[in-house]
Amino acid sequence: MLTIKTFTFNPYQENTYLLYNESGNAIIIDPGMYGEQDQQELLAFIANNKLKPTLLLNTHCHIDHVLGNSFVHEKFGLLPQFHEGEVPILVAVQNYAPQMGIRYDISPIGETFLNEDDTIHLDDDELTVILAPGHSPAHICLYSADQKFLIGGDVLFRNSIGRTDLPGGNHQQLLDSIKTKL
Repeated sequence: MLTIKTFTFNPYQENTYLLYNESGNAIIIDPGMYGEQDQQELLAFIANNKLKPTLLLNTHCHIDHVLGNSFVHEKFGLLPQFHEGEVPILVAVQNYAPQMGIRYDISPIGETFLNEDDTIHLDDDELTVILAPGHSPAHICLYSADQKFLIGGDVLFRNSIGRTDLPGGNHQQLLDSIKTKL
């Protein structure tokens, strides 16, 4: 059974998720840590709970969701996994972050990409990848059928949906994703 720990990081107030099970294995999703305080908060929780991160996943690659990718890679040796359609979004971050006054350590690009209906395993626990574009070109959500929860990134919020005014956003596509996929 997966336990979900949510952190709210960076100037954008982005949600970073740490999913872990009884064995202590963990998945870091959308690491948005910006600065040492955010980094130490994540590291302290991992250490205090004797967790071992084994996967780094991004629902999409907007700046607020990838600010901590480089840090996680350095600390745990994990390469990010996301849908290949997000590569241009990730690469663009290094170009616009300085214009926004944001310090950004360039994220590595993973060797493995996620596709719709892929199954992600954390020991006996499973997450299914759902391709839900609209907020970004190849945004994914992660669904646990056993526990009936969804990690929705920026697709769906309580009483709201993700914005579509960023590059690669498409309002109608987001609505279609929500109606047909979620």
